[in-house]
Amino acid sequence: MTNSAAGERPKGGKRERLGTAAARVFHEQGVEKTTIAHIATAADVPLGNVYYYFKTKDQLVQAAIGAHDQALNALIEQLEQLSTPQDRLKALIGGWVDERETAARFGCPSGTLAAELDKRADGLDRELADVMRRLVDWAEAQFEAMGRVDAKELAVALIAAYQGISLLTNTFREPELMEREGERLARWIDSLHT
Repeated sequence: MTNSAAGERPKGGKRERLGTAAARVFHEQGVEKTTIAHIATAADVPLGNVYYYFKTKDQLVQAAIGAHDQALNALIEQLEQLSTPQDRLKALIGGWVDERETAARFGCPSGTLAAELDKRADGLDRELADVMRRLVDWAEAQFEAMGRVDAKELAVALIAAYQGISLLTNTFREPELMEREGERLARWIDSLHT
């Protein structure tokens, strides 16, 4: 959700660039293996300047969560331009499929960060859970707009299917798994419309 192309300089001011770069580098390397210097380099910000904005790596984790939140807001805004809930849901799936090469290398940006933060006891996992909950809630609203009384269950099933296929795509390094699952999910969305 939040990845910029490898080697591409993140856009925006230094604080925003650092948050975006942190999200990308944490996704690619993991929080524990990432240093503040890695993030500074990825953001094209001198290392000394990072400390002006972020005193600790945990503050950069929070900024990465903020970058995930901003990316989700932008995605939802873009999806809301489509006319039907089915089109919106299928465009969401299409976006996931478009990122299949990245998923094959690193997994889902939000999912991998959530799994890593869950092993800590500092509350940052809950902040990311709030972001991910918004995606589930948005998907639920789409299913409700389709007239489905089981909208909540369908939303959870959709997001769970994506998280599961991201894990398998990454585990097996097979992007075509995500492509096939995306096709199946699109057919599933069509079958739910009555």
